[in-house]
Amino acid sequence: MSGKGLGYLSANDWVLLRSKAERRTYRLGEEIIREGDRLDSLYIIRRGEVSVELADTGSRSIVATLGPNEICGEMSFLEQTWASAAVVARDIEVEVDKINAQELRETLDAFPGLGARFYLSLAQILSHRLKATSRELAREMRLRDRCESRP
Repeated sequence: MSGKGLGYLSANDWVLLRSKAERRTYRLGEEIIREGDRLDSLYIIRRGEVSVELADTGSRSIVATLGPNEICGEMSFLEQTWASAAVVARDIEVEVDKINAQELRETLDAFPGLGARFYLSLAQILSHRLKATSRELAREMRLRDRCESRP
């Protein structure tokens, strides 16, 4: 398991999820998810690369780059709340599968095995992302400490 995608899903699980998905195409620079919007969907990247960006004072900071088979909108899906970051197309063309969150929840409830594999996959993805963020934060703190300790 790489932690990049929904790695615990079976081939049959994917058939079911794809039957619920709407394929969308975005162009370079287009927002797939707008920070602060209330989301009603989960997105699976099929082709291309996206950046996850946080608004800063007058600019945006890229906090992650995601590619094929990775998901976005998962935090809003889990919390049923607004988007904590923007997701922006980084390639000339990015294809995503957009799955309605309510319909996905109903499907996961109807197929408990699918639900267990789906949420296990989400847990693994979030764990990998947290580890990567923690490593980056530790690196930034070491750099800051070195700069502060110099005369």
